[in-house]
Amino acid sequence: MFIPHTKAETAQMLESIGVKSIEDLFSVVPKIFRFPNLNLPTGVTEMEVLSEMKDYAAANETVEDLICFLGAGAYHHYIPAAVDMLLRRGEFYTAYTPYQPEISQGTLQAVFEFQTLIANLTGMDVSNASHYDGATATAEAGIMAYHNYRGKRPKILLSGSVNPHNREVLCSYLCGFENIEIETAGLENPLQTSPDELIRLVDEDTSLVVVQYPDFFGRIFDLSRLANEVHSKGAMLAVVANPTALGLLKTPGEFGADIVVGEGQPLGIPLSYGGPYLGFFSTKKEYVRKIAGRLVGETVDAKGNRGYVLTLTAREQHIRREKSTSNICSNQGLMALAATIYLSLLGKNGLKQVANLCYQKTHYAAKKINELPGFKVHDEQPFFHEFVVDCPIEAKIVNERLLENQILGGYELEKSYPGLGRSLLIAVTEMNTVEEIDYLVNSLAEVSHA
Repeated sequence: MFIPHTKAETAQMLESIGVKSIEDLFSVVPKIFRFPNLNLPTGVTEMEVLSEMKDYAAANETVEDLICFLGAGAYHHYIPAAVDMLLRRGEFYTAYTPYQPEISQGTLQAVFEFQTLIANLTGMDVSNASHYDGATATAEAGIMAYHNYRGKRPKILLSGSVNPHNREVLCSYLCGFENIEIETAGLENPLQTSPDELIRLVDEDTSLVVVQYPDFFGRIFDLSRLANEVHSKGAMLAVVANPTALGLLKTPGEFGADIVVGEGQPLGIPLSYGGPYLGFFSTKKEYVRKIAGRLVGETVDAKGNRGYVLTLTAREQHIRREKSTSNICSNQGLMALAATIYLSLLGKNGLKQVANLCYQKTHYAAKKINELPGFKVHDEQPFFHEFVVDCPIEAKIVNERLLENQILGGYELEKSYPGLGRSLLIAVTEMNTVEEIDYLVNSLAEVSHA
């Protein structure tokens, strides 16, 4: 342990507060619990600690060491060098969240720009900034819908093709509510179901229907009919969107979504062993006062100069906690800034180009794999970023053999969908070269003959 104070400084502080020793500070703790034997190893130097941490780190294999075809919600995209360079400026890097917002104009402006970009990207009116990740943003959509109807519509309907993590976190947030009913449809045959099959399950008790676009399996569906039917029953529609895909596809707002959430990791945020990530949340203007988290607005000061303020925030993090509908009181400010810089650097055309590269390379990989004996790609529906492959042997074994060839294979769907033990979810991004895709195909051919 590093103790920064000298003995003289410690003695002076103890004298100031009126005790003789550090041990006296713990006199209110029962004696038996004061100084337990923690059985800690002997102390080591900073140099030794650094060496040991490097040894631990060397055991990890990352996308810098392996060819990556794993997605399932987190993707290996190229991040321009300017993102990290700007992100690490002291003005931004040390700011957790603006608790004294008026003096944090740079941070507030960055948040405002993030909100604007996400609203434009999703086709919605307003966006907050922000949530911890895509899964918690999905859970907040459920909370918002539940309270929008004051608990009188206790049913939330989920598509089985929504990311399993999002479904699990939503349940973690809401399954403890007294009268809540969360129904997940299509888990038995997830690859044979479409969002329109949810229509028959929507009733007068339904507050929210949650679908993913493209869905967890990469499939692209037209959500117009579902949106119309959901609204005709008086319920709300939430769409979990892939932000990269929105550079190429029709926005959820154009389909009539009420809430659009998603994982912002593809927007300039590295994989980082699973986090920290970024959850985005956008909605229609009529629900702006029901958004959890932080919302930055643009205004003018007493001299007429443009300024930014936290607005519509008399909610859970301030004076009305007893009326709170969410415990989100902060935001992933640094991650939101990364996404803002990334989107600003790429621009509309750049994001479209990245999305198109992902689309073209994904379809090239799917075509090649589908030509392999014993492998079958689920290509009945248009897809983006990733696709499902049925393998001639267990998916787990396929991945083990791919790893021997320095390939990080797809997501084993049996982990989330029992019965799909031979199915892999393969992801392809702009980072995968044609040569890498061909190498994957050749490696799969070897696997099928092993």
